Amino acid sequence: MNENKNIIRFNKNDIINDLEITDMTTEGMGVGKADGYTLFVKDSVTGDIADVRVVKVKKNYGYARVERIVKPSPGRVTPRCAYARQCGGCQLQAMSYEAQLKFKQDKVKNTLVRIGGFDEGFIDGIMEPVISMDDPWRYRNKAQYPVGTDKSGNPVAGFYAGRTHDIISNTDCALGVVENKDILEVVLEHMKKNGIPAYDEKTGKGIIRHVLIRKGFVSGQIMVCLVINEPIPADPFIPGQDELVGKLSGISGVESISVSINNEKTNVIMGNEVHTIWESDRITDTLLGKTFEISPLSFYQVNPIQVERLYGTAIEYAALTGNEEVWDICCGIGTISLCMADKAGTVHGLEIVPEAIEDAKRNAKANGVCNVDFICAAAEEYLPSHKDVIKADVVVMDPPRKGMDEAALEAVISIAPERIVYVSCDPATLARDLKYLAAHGYELKRVRCTDMFPQTVHIEVASLLSRTEGTPRKA
Repeated sequence: MNENKNIIRFNKNDIINDLEITDMTTEGMGVGKADGYTLFVKDSVTGDIADVRVVKVKKNYGYARVERIVKPSPGRVTPRCAYARQCGGCQLQAMSYEAQLKFKQDKVKNTLVRIGGFDEGFIDGIMEPVISMDDPWRYRNKAQYPVGTDKSGNPVAGFYAGRTHDIISNTDCALGVVENKDILEVVLEHMKKNGIPAYDEKTGKGIIRHVLIRKGFVSGQIMVCLVINEPIPADPFIPGQDELVGKLSGISGVESISVSINNEKTNVIMGNEVHTIWESDRITDTLLGKTFEISPLSFYQVNPIQVERLYGTAIEYAALTGNEEVWDICCGIGTISLCMADKAGTVHGLEIVPEAIEDAKRNAKANGVCNVDFICAAAEEYLPSHKDVIKADVVVMDPPRKGMDEAALEAVISIAPERIVYVSCDPATLARDLKYLAAHGYELKRVRCTDMFPQTVHIEVASLLSRTEGTPRKA
């Protein structure tokens, strides 16, 4: 231990015995204090007492890892996956599902108080019980497996170890569908047999970068997309392509095989150029009674069981009677728009991605929905310039993790909807945006979490705001 208490209380590799974990960070790390010095401990759970090893020190806090659980928390369980501690994907597998739900509910509440500035008692009064899963495993309809090479030179696929790009070889993630294992083993065996190298991030050489697999839970249809580097200029894109297609197409459910070309040195997985090499360029699935076409580049929620419950909450919050004009901001391929169309007068979807708008129009036509239209435009540009003709009763927002730009929020306020339904995958940006809306004429009425990502720290939240009395109908 360092004698200078004003600089560092502990040194790297110090062992601290019987550390009590009293809290957890929003990222799922345990928090404990030794002689007043705060330690963030990976793979620990609130209530654990553990011997830990210090791995990194700062002036006022440090990081540690569990060496031994002395006394397990009542909320601790044995992880189902053997790679849970190594892999960065499932931060909460060592927690019971009941403890996970409490952690997530508290995370959202505390974030709304800390960042949003809302009173804790007020949030307790409007926050509804979290919507849980009956079976919190095998729920992901999409998986993107990085492909690499092990120390023996063999191709491997799996997931990155936490905070690294080192691949943990695992073809059977417990969150994904069972077919993933069969597909990955076919691809890896074909690579080994034909001497096809995996992509090397350091050199930029190699061919196979990722394997994307998507499954329609209702349709049973499966899509396989191989993300490749340095393609042969024309079809075939992969050595022995016909043989590979033959084996993949023999797996039950596979109805689409494609390649995505990505020659960039980037962390972005998919390239913009996609070529179908067998059967269809897309699969279909059903959500809240509507059929959606899904391409390799489409955004589609990864947990179809819970997304129906999440969107059901959003529809409930919208309180539609059949006459409302609804504006769906960040509409993507039109999932929320089409699900609300049955209960609304008209629905207008806004999205800046042209391909998503085309998918949305195609989905509307396929479902025979006539009271919805889709516009390729940014909300901050389109809404203010058309506010004199827009009569919005409800605005729905389901933005990406970064939340809404302030200009977009101003644009929404400019059309003065009676109700705003905000669906978020990030409690911090949700709290920030709700704070802004609450300061500009809207009152937060209801909040409900839906556990879309069991075993992880992530959570989806639906919230309802109503225009306060005295706020002008038009800005």
